[in-house]
Amino acid sequence: MKMKFSLILSLLLVISNLALSQSYNFGTYNIKFDDKNDLENLWIDRSEHLFNLIKFHQMDIIGTQEGLKNQLEEISKSLNFPYVGISREEGGEKGEFSAIFYNPEKFKLLENKTFWLSTSPEIPSKGWDAALNRVCTYAKFEDEGGQKFYVFNIHYDHVGQQAREESSKLVLSKINEINNENLPVVFMGDFNVDMENNAYKIIVNTGFKDSRSESQTPHYGDIGTFNGYNWNKTPENIIDHIFINKGITVKRYGILTDNYGKKYPSDHFPVLIELTFD
Repeated sequence: MKMKFSLILSLLLVISNLALSQSYNFGTYNIKFDDKNDLENLWIDRSEHLFNLIKFHQMDIIGTQEGLKNQLEEISKSLNFPYVGISREEGGEKGEFSAIFYNPEKFKLLENKTFWLSTSPEIPSKGWDAALNRVCTYAKFEDEGGQKFYVFNIHYDHVGQQAREESSKLVLSKINEINNENLPVVFMGDFNVDMENNAYKIIVNTGFKDSRSESQTPHYGDIGTFNGYNWNKTPENIIDHIFINKGITVKRYGILTDNYGKKYPSDHFPVLIELTFD
């Protein structure tokens, strides 16, 4: 009887350790909105390549930016992944989303919400000196081993510097407010700023770390994330970031420059990290 109990206990410990060491691939990807006027880079021509990129790199959770409803539905159907989020415009259906896709075989969705990056975050609104409405979509998940965590996905304004700085402050404040269990948090998206910008520094000075600098293996890929569909120019600045807080280990970090015939699936490169929960 004692031997049987010991065997069961050993098996439970093995299962527990496997769950704790499970790694996942998280990505942030500005997929470029479905621009019917950009005849050289139509969504209908590049979409399949974008789907295949995500599948090949086995992304488990993807924070997307700029996606319109039709694009999100196509991604969801191709990957067989649900997504959460509403658009930044009134009504929540038309306009661009900052949606989060997730693998339903690995994660259980516990809650989700979208708020606006403005002084009135609960209603559709434009903040500070921003040119456009901007949103943050967040979700709380639970993995196969019972680990709970949050994902916050944003798209900062491309014009207003004050808006970008205040957006960092707002999202950090919301994370502190929402994450009252002190769970691991992945904070990612298209920040429209490089590592020298104050909007970036506000984040890394308040407990979050850039996954690029935390990777256990040397970071992989280009020195920039905005390619502008320009094959002949090397991107100069990383403006798409994935930040992590305590309780997360980053095993790998990469900027993925996959292409098809000297064309890119989007005007941004996706950023991918492989992580484990401590």
